[in-house]
Parts: sequence; C-alpha cells; structure tokens
Amino acid sequence: MTTSTRQIRAFYNDKTIRVYQAYNDAIADSALKHGTFVSPPFKMNRMTWIKPSFLWMMYRSGWGKKDSGQKRILAIDITREGFEWTLEHSLLSHEANNYKDKEEWLKVKEATPVRIQWDPERNMHMKPLEHRTIQIGLTNEAVPLYVNEWIQNITDVTELAHKTYELVIQENIEAAKKLLPVEFPYDINRKLMKSLGMSGVY
Repeated sequence: MTTSTRQIRAFYNDKTIRVYQAYNDAIADSALKHGTFVSPPFKMNRMTWIKPSFLWMMYRSGWGKKDSGQKRILAIDITREGFEWTLEHSLLSHEANNYKDKEEWLKVKEATPVRIQWDPERNMHMKPLEHRTIQIGLTNEAVPLYVNEWIQNITDVTELAHKTYELVIQENIEAAKKLLPVEFPYDINRKLMKSLGMSGVY
C-alpha cells in the first residue's frame, strides 16, 4: 500500500474540521470577540487562505514570530459541510495546462470561488517532507459563506505555537510533538480526489 504525496490531514470530529490562519492583533482580537471575522478590520473582498495543517501554518508564520501581520495564530473550527463545499467548488492553482487556451482557463478561474495549492508538509524543524499538504484560498462567494455560515468557533493558539517553538529550539522534540494537535487523514470520495489532483491511498 502506497502513501499519497498529496494528503488532507486535519484535526476534526463528526461535525467540524479545524483550519488555521495568522493575522495581526486587530483582526485577531475582533474575530475572538465576535466569534467570526468582521469587516472592518477583516477585508471581505480579499482572498483568504485556510490551512488544515498546524505545522504548515507554523512554517508560513514563523511560529507567529515572522512579522506583525502574522503574529496571532487562530484555530478556526468550521462545519465539515462548509469544508467539503470548498473542495467541490475549487480549482487547482496551476491547472492552466489542462485547458485548450488561456482564455478558457481564465473564464473557469473567474467562475470558481476556491483555489487549491499543494505545498510540501513540514516537520518540527520546518524542513520539507515528501508529502504535500493542502492550502485552500477562498474568494468571491466563498468568503461570506466562511464568515457567516461555516465558522463555529475561533481559538487563539498563539501561546501554543510559542511553547512548541521553544521546545523545538531546545531540541526537546518529543515534548514538542506532545503539544501538537492530532491530525488524521480526511476521507473524500474518489471523484473529488481526482479533481484535486490526488492519487494513491493513505
């Protein structure tokens, strides 16, 4: 049995799945106060990327220490129905070669509210692994659906990120791993796997 090089792994239960985002203080404080993102300071007309992988979020944000715009790490629990809607209404970011010309590709892209990217998953030292993890970019109608319907809970996990990072730099990797959210493979149907460019089993 082989392992897919593209995996959806996440912390989830029968109702919700957890994704991560990193923001500045203003957006994070507002989201925690209201239980969702509110405009302003959140910008509804911009693409917003959600990531099920905690460690990839740590890589992207530098454990919440990269810059002031990504200093607060939020864990956002959304409905599984909403998450699967994103997958069903998505387009791979680099799928242009599958279309006969650029014009056709741009029309499909304009009509599709979700972008999918597959980036190398990271280990505790932020080194790339062989398998890839999914990043989901929401735009157009996907953003208000995310903000107004799918979000069930928001938790600030910045302190968790900092504690884990301190253990990593102390080379106490086993202790750091114990702090990580437990992420399991997330099952989707074969048709959806194909549209997302996934192959193999996991």
